[in-house]
Amino acid sequence: MSDFQELVKSFPKTREYVRDFFVYGFKTRDEFKDKSPRTYDNERRRLESWLGNHVRKDHVSNGSNISLAIDSNLLDTNPLFRVWKTKSFTDNDIVLHFLILDLLQDGAELTAEEITGGLLEKYEALFDIQTVRRKCNAYEKEGLLHKKKSGKTIVFSIDNSLAVWIKSNESMLDALAFYQMAGSFGIIGNHLSEQFDHHNRTFRVKHSFCVHTLEEEILFDLLNAMNHKTDVRLEIKSSKNGALNTADCTPLQIFTSTRSGRRFLCGYAKKSKRFTCYRLDTVKTVTLLDQSEKYEELLAQLDRNRCHLWGVSFQGNARHHLNRLTMTIQALEPSEQYIVERLKREGRGGTVTRIERNVYQYEIEVFDCNEMLPWIRTFIGRILSLECTDKSVEHRFYRDLQTMCRMYQIKDNS
Repeated sequence: MSDFQELVKSFPKTREYVRDFFVYGFKTRDEFKDKSPRTYDNERRRLESWLGNHVRKDHVSNGSNISLAIDSNLLDTNPLFRVWKTKSFTDNDIVLHFLILDLLQDGAELTAEEITGGLLEKYEALFDIQTVRRKCNAYEKEGLLHKKKSGKTIVFSIDNSLAVWIKSNESMLDALAFYQMAGSFGIIGNHLSEQFDHHNRTFRVKHSFCVHTLEEEILFDLLNAMNHKTDVRLEIKSSKNGALNTADCTPLQIFTSTRSGRRFLCGYAKKSKRFTCYRLDTVKTVTLLDQSEKYEELLAQLDRNRCHLWGVSFQGNARHHLNRLTMTIQALEPSEQYIVERLKREGRGGTVTRIERNVYQYEIEVFDCNEMLPWIRTFIGRILSLECTDKSVEHRFYRDLQTMCRMYQIKDNS
């Protein structure tokens, strides 16, 4: 039986651990059906080790629920950044990391052989030349070391000029503190701030979605594919039943919900030959394929279609056609003019027409009117009529209204 290890080998595994308790949390030990009780215990222990101050335990009848409680507007940094720092390593990894970087601190340009000899002479650490060369090449790819050809040999060096400049520039340190709170890939700002022992004492973000950092690895691969205009193959885990599927698409844009913070990849699906949005938190891996021959054409087509999106769905009942929704509401004049202004402000391109005194009509054409229903329900009590070319939307609205009336024992006069 293997011992419990706090660190894990791959970030996707870490991502799954945190999502189980943060995004899909509030489960007891017995409710983790896909995993063994021992796996649940190990995941819980890792979470408590990484994010102990934010772990909450609620006792219920059949056990206790473990979840994460994070109030983002009180934080000086994103606590989920810690999960990026949980990768396991070998003894050689950690020793070589510090010794090689320390050996090159003076700006010297050394070959792998010279570095190997320096490690033995200066630190009494004996390593195989090939091991040192592989580590130096890996660090060059990560940007930690510079690599160049000097004559017939390859030399490695480190340039600390940027680090020295950042450390001596207070405004730059403040910019990093702000960036780690506000931007995508904020983990970069967090890493640099910690390296220079600079703490964020200035900035707080009232509405911050900490969970975004779990998707940054996927987002980076997608942005890379979009930059090179290549198709991708997505491995997707269903949020409903956990089934794994793959989808080939041309990635075009990233959409972010201002309400829920959920992020989506909007791409052109080759199989269905239509635009589709994929939730980033369901994408497990991204594999780059061949370059897309119609990338600019698809992007221009998406720009034309975006004005008819209410949310992220292109898949209404009327395939390849728009659905029209018409809502008539009552707004007393002039005391309730703010209702009319709200229709115009939140209506996402729909038209607002005054039919008669105290009566206004809102009309819009979108791909999927189902996405509008949560917003439409906020006008209940003022809605005089609702019509939609997609009759399932119309029926759903009135059915939900009748259900609510029965629930609250309200007499239905319709």
